[in-house]
Amino acid sequence: MTNDQAAILAILTATMGLFVWGRWRHDMVAIAALLACVVAGLVPAPEAFAGFAHPAVVTVACVLILSHGLQTSGAVDILTGTLLPRSGGPTVMIGALTILAAVLSAFMNNVGALALLMPVAIQVATREGIPPGRILMPVAFGSILGGMTTLIGTPPNLIVSGFRAGSGEGSFGMFDFTPVGAAVALAGVVFVVLVGWRLVPVRARTDTETFETGSYLTEVRVPEDSKTAGMRLHAVEALLEQGEAQIVGLIRNEVRISAPHPQREIRAGDILLIEAEPRALASVLSDLGVRLEEAVRKEEEEEEEAEAEAEEKGKAADTPDDPAAAPVADRPPSSAAAAEEEDAAADEEPSPASDEVVLGELVVLPSSDLAGRSARDIGLRSRYGVNLLAISRQGQRSVTRLRTTPLRHGDVLLMQGPPESLSAFSSQFGCVPLAGRALRLPDRRQAAIAAGIMVFAVAGAAFGLLPAAISFAFGVLAAMVLRVVPPSGVYDAVDWPVIVLLGALIPVAAAMETSGAADLVARILIEGVAQGHAVIALTLILVVTMTLSDFMNNAATAAVMCPIAIGTAARLQVDGDAFLMAVAVGASCAFLTPIGHQNNTLILGPGGFRFGDYWRLGLPVELLVVAVGVPAILLFWPL
Repeated sequence: MTNDQAAILAILTATMGLFVWGRWRHDMVAIAALLACVVAGLVPAPEAFAGFAHPAVVTVACVLILSHGLQTSGAVDILTGTLLPRSGGPTVMIGALTILAAVLSAFMNNVGALALLMPVAIQVATREGIPPGRILMPVAFGSILGGMTTLIGTPPNLIVSGFRAGSGEGSFGMFDFTPVGAAVALAGVVFVVLVGWRLVPVRARTDTETFETGSYLTEVRVPEDSKTAGMRLHAVEALLEQGEAQIVGLIRNEVRISAPHPQREIRAGDILLIEAEPRALASVLSDLGVRLEEAVRKEEEEEEEAEAEAEEKGKAADTPDDPAAAPVADRPPSSAAAAEEEDAAADEEPSPASDEVVLGELVVLPSSDLAGRSARDIGLRSRYGVNLLAISRQGQRSVTRLRTTPLRHGDVLLMQGPPESLSAFSSQFGCVPLAGRALRLPDRRQAAIAAGIMVFAVAGAAFGLLPAAISFAFGVLAAMVLRVVPPSGVYDAVDWPVIVLLGALIPVAAAMETSGAADLVARILIEGVAQGHAVIALTLILVVTMTLSDFMNNAATAAVMCPIAIGTAARLQVDGDAFLMAVAVGASCAFLTPIGHQNNTLILGPGGFRFGDYWRLGLPVELLVVAVGVPAILLFWPL
């Protein structure tokens, strides 16, 4: 053993110990390991931070941003309602998501597959009342298991195929990995869905809300194409039973009907008064196919204003002799001066500071001037550029229209508008913003754009049109340009401790490879333990590859282990394909740590996990992989 090998093994041992200890945050430990490698001369100082430019780091950051766009646009709510069962309990929901993740990962980048399903999993966890991690980890593991079933499902498969081609045997085909990969993936998914998810530690997310505002009362309009039109009221209420929402009134032709009869038929153009929990507003709009009344009214007013302007322009064109239509220079002096004053006044009108539109919750303080006044009284939309979408009032419901409801002290107002306008309004009228939380309302146009961006980004990576990092970076740029993710909030969507963790540990993993430490450990285990037995050697190849993949990049693990696998098969005089398959399976199955696979890293923050939480479910899954993988390899790729 050389000095470099001893040094890197000592640093990695200390690093793993600190990770398991959990006293320091994982990014702090990773930075410490990187600096230790630099001091020891294992990583050249100029290359110390090269890991932050690694495609894996860029890909993770971009995926987090695009996932945020899917959530805030409402695409997640639409996807959840379309693809997932509405009920069935945690096991059914976890099963549906995990199976979907495995299938998608077989034909697309498994990071992209998890990116699509991760926000959905968080939504389901909230609805089912279970910690997000108990759904996120099974879905992440399902996406990893599904990736090993095809040639393009995961990078290790491509690397293994390349080594086979280099040995003169030709590369593996698209579905040569399927028999073994499908057997392992099926066994793993079944175990995770039926038993494994209960082994995931219960962790609380750091951003979990700690306050409640009660139910909101809001108005929604039934459009012509809504599935609600023509339904009986009791049938619509049945759709809302699981959404913590109820219909408390109906407005038809400006006449309010309190407690309408359950057999009453809902018509297009009706306005429903719905009482819903804050979290349920998005699903209510999506499930019923209705729109917020304030949003509809705003569009109608804008159309009326546009028509009025068009009429005025038409009249002006028909009366060219009108002095008002003449150029400023040709008007009488008084008229020209007045026109200049109008132009100057127009120049002084403030323009919106931002075209970003957000949701905010404001509490009406006892000293607020809003008490006793309604949104119409103060000209909320016309004067302040914000919309009142809903009111939360503890203990009592409104008996008037939302825009004419007199506000009271203690009301919580759900408002929509530019951040600057909301801030100015709250300051002027004595309102206090509640602590920030992720409120969103479905916008089908933005949801379609967000989903389209993700599809194109994933397709670019899956079909090899662009490297994954470049493809997802294009997706982030498109999301910013099209306002799916506002530029001002794009960096808030990134879990920076995770990015630092990856960027710092990539050079450390490279040092383990370049120093020969990984090769040394693998050879000692194989040659010292197998002692000439082919099946034992095959099992050791799988176990060692899986172990290294838990702490190294899976592609690097495959690259290190492939020559060892081919050489071992040659010394034992057996077919090398079985050993290459063992490398492919082992390199793909990294379940013990958050750094073994990008998908494990992606769920670290959203799941509230610690470094040592993964082995509780990961260890049984890895044991199952060995128990199923070795017989499957021997069956489909005989020695």
